[in-house]
Amino acid sequence: MSTPDIRVEKGHAEPEEVAAITAILMARAAARPEPVATHRVRPRAAWRRLEREGGFRAPHSWH
Repeated sequence: MSTPDIRVEKGHAEPEEVAAITAILMARAAARPEPVATHRVRPRAAWRRLEREGGFRAPHSWH
């Protein structure tokens, strides 16, 4: 027996209710436009390498 894809965490849902919410979720997923990949861009790192920073930082600045 396979496990269901949707599970009711709290309370009790009738099979018709589960089918209705499944239909809504599937319709919303199908309505999303697929992103068009023109070129691949690497995400920029949120951190900086210390050896690339200048040696002086103003006293009123902070990171």
